[in-house]
Amino acid sequence: MNTSEQLPEQIYLVDASIYIFQSHFSQYVECYDDDGGELSALFGFTQFLLQFLRRSEPSHVAIALDESLFCGFRHELCPNYKSNRELPDENLAMQLRACREVCELLGLPAFASRVFEADDIIGTLSNRIRQEAQGNTALTILTRDKDLGQLLQADADCLWDYAKNTRRSRADLRADLGIDPEQLPDFLGLAGDNVDCISGVPGVGPVKAKALLQEFKSLEDVYANLDKVAALPLRGAAGLANKLAEHQELARLSKKLATIVVSVEDAQESFGSSCIAELARQPVLADEFQDFLATYRFSASDRSRLLAAVSRVIQP
Repeated sequence: MNTSEQLPEQIYLVDASIYIFQSHFSQYVECYDDDGGELSALFGFTQFLLQFLRRSEPSHVAIALDESLFCGFRHELCPNYKSNRELPDENLAMQLRACREVCELLGLPAFASRVFEADDIIGTLSNRIRQEAQGNTALTILTRDKDLGQLLQADADCLWDYAKNTRRSRADLRADLGIDPEQLPDFLGLAGDNVDCISGVPGVGPVKAKALLQEFKSLEDVYANLDKVAALPLRGAAGLANKLAEHQELARLSKKLATIVVSVEDAQESFGSSCIAELARQPVLADEFQDFLATYRFSASDRSRLLAAVSRVIQP
């Protein structure tokens, strides 16, 4: 792409796992094949994609999927990382594969890696898009995970919680968190994250982590100024420097676990000369989609609902 006139105004990047597992665990999404096998994750995710296409009519979009559970580079760094999760059983693994397949049938570029997470794929896409667009294209990341806020750089970029229909910009996150979005890895390096089993520094919770990052701009800056920590107007500041010094290695590991990678080779190799061109939405493969529903043996009623939704996308 040579001119800004050829660039899309907005590109959507979708954190797929949020919507797949939301459907899988939801009491409001129930779908079974003709033999009674579970299809709720696939059905709900497909419904989400079709609703999103009709609602947003994106010209450029990417779906980032997770295939790195317990086998990614973060688990090599820390075996305890996300140890509170369970590996998918055979049925769910089948549905996850089908979720990637349905993206392609709906004309949506999809990316996954056995080493890197969906967040890292979105980070890599964001980085490449900015390099090509030079600030002339806004990024909308569909997710409920505020940690992806570290990728927001332009004022027009935002996180979109699709289910709640709430959008948060850099300014919104800064107001909510009390720190800049790019400081999120530093914050988690200090405070930790129970959701992902990132320990942080024992005894440093969110309040102290925020105060430290309001005074010092990064984890590295905190450690370069340990002699000044005791003088901060914080309860327990005198012992805080000792805790930080004692657990420095853990803090740096926690930050690394929380930092989104922006140069995933698996994804980079898929882009060719232009990442943005590769993210252009393609036509829906309606006949193949119908065959897909038959292959996975959706019930007649669920098949009819999805085919009707596809028709509305093709002919709004």
